[in-house]
Amino acid sequence: MSKAKNPKIDVNNYINENWTKQETENVKVVVDFFQHLMNEHNFEYTQKTYSGGSYIQHNRAIPNEIEGLIGYVKTMVKRFPEYSFDVKKIFADGDYVILHSHTTMRAKHRGNEKKGFIITDTFKLNKGKLAEHWDAIQPIDLFSRFLMLITGGAIGNDNPTF
Repeated sequence: MSKAKNPKIDVNNYINENWTKQETENVKVVVDFFQHLMNEHNFEYTQKTYSGGSYIQHNRAIPNEIEGLIGYVKTMVKRFPEYSFDVKKIFADGDYVILHSHTTMRAKHRGNEKKGFIITDTFKLNKGKLAEHWDAIQPIDLFSRFLMLITGGAIGNDNPTF
């Protein structure tokens, strides 16, 4: 786990009174998953809590299943131990939950909108379980663009991107 204190996503700041009970529960699942994996880098918790079902990854660089995603994030954390997401917006529509985030690789860049990445993560849930994931990643600064260039070529699955 990273030694830097990473952002905490407080789901209560995002709950929308117009969401159905299931949409609210879906958001809670995604936020818990995201917080433990992407911000706390708690791979054991993520594995124990979220693996075992079918999880289709549509980011071509990441292998399928939760284990594939955990492996990918472990590699990122080895290179960038302060890697984290600051979730800005959360949207829910039926079985879909969308997180709109500012991602930075270093703690000192958190909150600096001229550093890092803008990332939109779309999750599909099936009966309250994570089922599919898509993302769109926009590098902000030169370092982020270079990082995308050198890491963006690996193919981890054969799933369609749409």
